[in-house]
Amino acid sequence: MPANPFHLAWFGAGGFGVKSWGKTWSGRGGEDWADPALWVDLAQSLERACFDYVIIEDSSYVPDAYGGNSRAYLASATATPKLDPSVLAPIMSYMTSKIGIVPTLSVTEYHPYMLARKVNTLDHMSRGRTGWNIVTSSSHRSGQNYGHEGLPEHDERYDMADEFFDLACELWDSWDEDAVVRDEANGVWADHNKVHLVDFKGKYFSSRGPLNAARSPQGHPVFTQAGGSPRGRAFAARTANSIIAGVDGGIEKMKEFRADVRERAIGWGRNPDDCKVLFLVSPVLGETDAEAQAKADRQQAFAEAHPELGLLHLSRHSGIDFSQFPIDEPIPATARTNGHQQMLASAIGKTPREFLAQGGLGLKLVGTPDTVAAQMDEAMQEVGGDGFLLASFDLNRRYISEIADGLVPALQRRGLVRREYSFDTFRDNLLEF
Repeated sequence: MPANPFHLAWFGAGGFGVKSWGKTWSGRGGEDWADPALWVDLAQSLERACFDYVIIEDSSYVPDAYGGNSRAYLASATATPKLDPSVLAPIMSYMTSKIGIVPTLSVTEYHPYMLARKVNTLDHMSRGRTGWNIVTSSSHRSGQNYGHEGLPEHDERYDMADEFFDLACELWDSWDEDAVVRDEANGVWADHNKVHLVDFKGKYFSSRGPLNAARSPQGHPVFTQAGGSPRGRAFAARTANSIIAGVDGGIEKMKEFRADVRERAIGWGRNPDDCKVLFLVSPVLGETDAEAQAKADRQQAFAEAHPELGLLHLSRHSGIDFSQFPIDEPIPATARTNGHQQMLASAIGKTPREFLAQGGLGLKLVGTPDTVAAQMDEAMQEVGGDGFLLASFDLNRRYISEIADGLVPALQRRGLVRREYSFDTFRDNLLEF
């Protein structure tokens, strides 16, 4: 094990939907998007590289915020279509043996009993390698799909998430660890004295319990969360084992974010080392630094030539139609959202063009695998931990190989990441260092 290792994970941006299509290295991505093979290839490659986990992002609506309709989203396959990540997760776990698999499941779209039962099942099936990416949803369209007028107000959704989380944990704990005795001589499979009612009655949710299946290998899944607003950070610090940190502004902002979350975790009586902050990045790799920079320049030129693609994301995350703002005039401070608070806050005062130019995946990591490994090393030394969450909206097999077979070996040569897993369960590997 390296002396001061950091963690690596993967954020499956865009969820179980169309990844790369219509590009040089897309293959059949536009046709085979519903085939789980790309995700299996991703999980197996990242397991070979000893990543901690893969998150499958999700949302359950067709966006129509930009321009007031779904035309641009459907034409570009942006944030739609998406299939259910809880169906994909067991396929990925069955085809791997060590890496954690984390579906995204929303507290505004499930009842706690249904979610607790589903995740308990997944953790059994994966032999202790399932996580839960806890989200509250951010679009009224999602709420309307489930029969509501819209979503509750932003901070109230986190109040609901707190109660949901507590009830789910009580359900997972409704079977004692030693409830299953398998006493064949006396014909007793489980001891009824060790399976307990829950009888939870809260403001938003209630459940009698217990779960109708034994405690899973991890007991609780590994919890991941991406709260960036003050209320979101409070929830993440209370509940998460790993926080998705989309932080722009360089090393100092990363340090501030991590210090804030760790202080909040201490306030909840937690060991802050049990809450791993992983920073979103999207490295650009090449055979030489010049080649990688040329690739990054091409990506930037494409983004600048197609600003609508970036504004589609900003619109759907905020619920604000950004087609109404002139691209070279500052976004007004009066803009308000019931969606992603942190994203809008970082956009206000900038022109849409300026906001898009700064990108959205944290540190700019460009170069050969060895160059980028050195950049990641320097960043983690300054920030203090805990690692990186890699992402690519234009995911293809070539990029997977660049990371798993190029960047990670360079990191391993520097002694920065693990070369093998020490444990069988997701939580044990995540909390090992």
